[in-house]
Amino acid sequence: MGGPLGFVYSTVPVVIFVAANAFLPLPLTVSVALATGLALTVFRLTRGEPFSSAVGSLAGIAITAGVVAWTGSAKDFFVFGIWAAFAGFLVTFCSAVARRPLTGVIWNLLHGGKHAWRADRTVLRAHYVATLAAATVFGARFVVMQWLYLKDSTGWLAAAKIIMGAPLTALAAVVVIWAFRRSTKRLAKAG
Repeated sequence: MGGPLGFVYSTVPVVIFVAANAFLPLPLTVSVALATGLALTVFRLTRGEPFSSAVGSLAGIAITAGVVAWTGSAKDFFVFGIWAAFAGFLVTFCSAVARRPLTGVIWNLLHGGKHAWRADRTVLRAHYVATLAAATVFGARFVVMQWLYLKDSTGWLAAAKIIMGAPLTALAAVVVIWAFRRSTKRLAKAG
C-alpha cells in the first residue's frame, strides 16, 4: 500500500486535477495532472524507489489524463479506477463462489504451493472472510463511484476516491493479514 507516502502519491494527483479543473480549461487541467505525475515520479526516483513503482504511477496518470483528453470530460479521470474496482470485485467474489478464495490461493503460492489449505476448515474460513472483505471494498468503490460518475459529480468522485482509497484498503489489508497469519500459524509452522 506504500504507507503514508503511498497515500500521498495516490491522493495528490486527484486533488491537483480537481482543483485545476475548477479554474482552468480542460486541456490545461490535463497538462497540470501530467506535470504533477511527472514531478512525483522524479521525486520518487531520486528517493531511490523502484523504477517500476514510480513509472507505473505515472503510467496510470497518463492513461487517465489520456482518457480525459480523448473524451473531453473531466469525470472520465476516474473511469479507469471505477472499472478496475469492478474487475477487482468480480475476481475476488467469483474466487469465493468457486470455493477458491483468492487470498488463500495467494497465501499458498507464497508458501511454495505445497499446503492443503482448503482441507483445514479454520484456514479456509479465514480466507473466505479475507477474500470477501476485499470483494466488499472493491464492490463498494464501484457502486459509489459509478453512481457519482453517472451524476456528473467530479468533485465528489475525487472525495470518494480519497475516502474509499487508502482507508478502506487498509481495513481490508488488516483482514487479509489476519488470514495470512492464521494460515501460517496452522499450516506453515506445522508442516
